[in-house]
Amino acid sequence: MAEITAGMVKELRTATDAPMMDCKKALVESDGDMEKATAWLKERGIAQSAKKADRVAAEGLAGYKIADDFSKATVVEINSETDFVAQNDGFKNLVQDTVTEIYNNNPADVDALMGSSFGSKFTEAVTKIGEKIVVRRFATLTADANTALNGYIHSNNRIAVIVVAKCDSPKTAEGMRATLKQIAMHASAMKPTTLSYKDFDAAYVESETIGRIEAIKKENEELSRLKKPLINVPQYISMCQLTEEVLANAEAAIKAELKAQGKPEQIWDKIVPGQLARFIDDNTTLDKEQALLDQTYVLNDKLTVAEAVTEAAKALGGTAEITNFVRLEVGEGIEKKVDDFAAEVAAQMS
Repeated sequence: MAEITAGMVKELRTATDAPMMDCKKALVESDGDMEKATAWLKERGIAQSAKKADRVAAEGLAGYKIADDFSKATVVEINSETDFVAQNDGFKNLVQDTVTEIYNNNPADVDALMGSSFGSKFTEAVTKIGEKIVVRRFATLTADANTALNGYIHSNNRIAVIVVAKCDSPKTAEGMRATLKQIAMHASAMKPTTLSYKDFDAAYVESETIGRIEAIKKENEELSRLKKPLINVPQYISMCQLTEEVLANAEAAIKAELKAQGKPEQIWDKIVPGQLARFIDDNTTLDKEQALLDQTYVLNDKLTVAEAVTEAAKALGGTAEITNFVRLEVGEGIEKKVDDFAAEVAAQMS
């Protein structure tokens, strides 16, 4: 009897897209022969999804489940090839079953989920529906007594969000749940990719700086042609670039400009803070676009999300700070294949 190694199981799974447990069984039945194991899977309809392995699954649905006491929440993204299949009741039930399985059993990752007995549900779905169907990603967040947790799934079931905030007391945590639901809705619409500007990689910020400044310059060329007001061209794009030296130089430049304009020095303290805030605002566009805490809050454009959370907690007599969030949007980042229908027909006729 041949020894069945983890590497053999992985190789067969890669080749057939069949669940790990089925791959192991096929290898055992075939005494480690890869070709016979593949045939064994195909005979049972388990390897039919292998024909679909190179297709792009960028449609689908998100799943969302939250505890009645707001102590735990799970989100999952399951992809199909077409939106038509995503609207199928069988597919919707598969999404709900999957998010419940993840919520209840906490698999370590997608491979662990698909390698469990639950993975056979996907084999059955692929065989029945005839499309590639995959679990792309999932996440579960939890909360203790001093942690507020809430989430949101958009009405189209394609975007799901969970938000967690550390609070000073159980009372504040309970009171903050409604605010976190609103923050989750904000994140659904505004598409943050990270929690704070502090999370950005320096090389990423540097490359983005060059591109964004050039884009603004090009936009200004068009605005100039149309005789419309120009956009301020920033020097920077993130708070992580605004060192104490940069801010000190910006303040000095503002004061020099006020002096050149003949503004009395005794009123500078009323003007400088506002202009410095404008400088920071102009030079943190990346943060406002991608970092949740630094985004302008959709329900109050005078506050950032971080400030809105602080204000809400203060109204409850406590403190709160968002420490984590998860946002899944179906198909996000997946490059969809564009089919050339005429070429496909011509190829079939040749």
